[in-house]
Amino acid sequence: MEIVNVELGSRSYPIYIAKGLLSEQTLLKQHIEGSQVLIVTNETIAPLYLDNVIAQLTDDFNVKTSILPDGEVFKTLEYLNKIFDSLLESRLNRQVTLIALGGGVVGDMTGFAAASYQRGVNFIQVPTTLLSQVDSSVGGKTGVNHRLGKNMIGAFYQPQSVLIDISVLSTLPDKELSAGLAEVIKYGAICDLEFFEWLEENMDRLLKRDAEALTYAVKKSCEMKAKVVAQDEKESGIRATLNFGHTFGHAIETHMGYGEWLHGEAVAVGMCLAADLSCEKGWLSTNNRGRLRKLCERANLPTTKPCKMQSQEFLENMKVDKKNVSESIRLILLKKLGEATIYDCLDEAEISAIIDTSDGAFD
Repeated sequence: MEIVNVELGSRSYPIYIAKGLLSEQTLLKQHIEGSQVLIVTNETIAPLYLDNVIAQLTDDFNVKTSILPDGEVFKTLEYLNKIFDSLLESRLNRQVTLIALGGGVVGDMTGFAAASYQRGVNFIQVPTTLLSQVDSSVGGKTGVNHRLGKNMIGAFYQPQSVLIDISVLSTLPDKELSAGLAEVIKYGAICDLEFFEWLEENMDRLLKRDAEALTYAVKKSCEMKAKVVAQDEKESGIRATLNFGHTFGHAIETHMGYGEWLHGEAVAVGMCLAADLSCEKGWLSTNNRGRLRKLCERANLPTTKPCKMQSQEFLENMKVDKKNVSESIRLILLKKLGEATIYDCLDEAEISAIIDTSDGAFD
């Protein structure tokens, strides 16, 4: 078992990474506080893994479940209330522990429910997609979408622990695996050239779901995110660099309709657009811009903007972004491959020019 610690003083917690963790009998129990448990999952994950988790807990805890529909379109206040309904109907109190069993949508919503219910209860992340394992389950960002902007309603709220079972990736659709690889590529691009080079050498192994390669990629990604979160928990500085590709990507998700593009697909296009701008500013070399685009393509990710989306539509959505400061649009660009920088752009024409030269090829 690999263990990565997120160092946040009294709120520090471990990330466990191994094959078969969902069948491990004691690890989950030791992070549950109190005698009450609510497992939040969705209609896709429940038939696969819910019974196994319940079986581990029923002898020692009062276990209830809340099963949500599957998809980004349901990451709303309306469906957040379904979790609160389950908590209140079961008369669960402040000693309850919520367990998020699912991908990023389940994890974000469960964390926000835990942050809000009776002003804060414990929760545990059990991520079941690669994207949630390497990104959304770590660092305490929780929340829901609004029709005008992604993740605009939420809270920073850390889990008790994160349990990552590499085995669950065997049931992950290929498209979802690729979406997760976008976030993995991001880490190499922004802060670890050596890891980026490892990805170039091992992308085929990852796509074939080689357990050793996946474990290494997940561990390295979690280590990098944990280090950044420990320095800047609430994104007042360096943590913003983890949003490389996300300002463009969130604009795609919001405009196209939540769930039409997977988050990782939109981020891949966003990284390519950010790399284009980095190159235009004379920071990133043309060769390294090409390496990033090629690696995304090898991961079976889109690298060009949606055909139906023009620069003005990008800008309208990019202006509704949590990172923005005053009248600027805050972007994460690359000084070089393996080094990110925060760039506050006041010139919309500069962004439009990059978007307009992107060849739309994906609806």
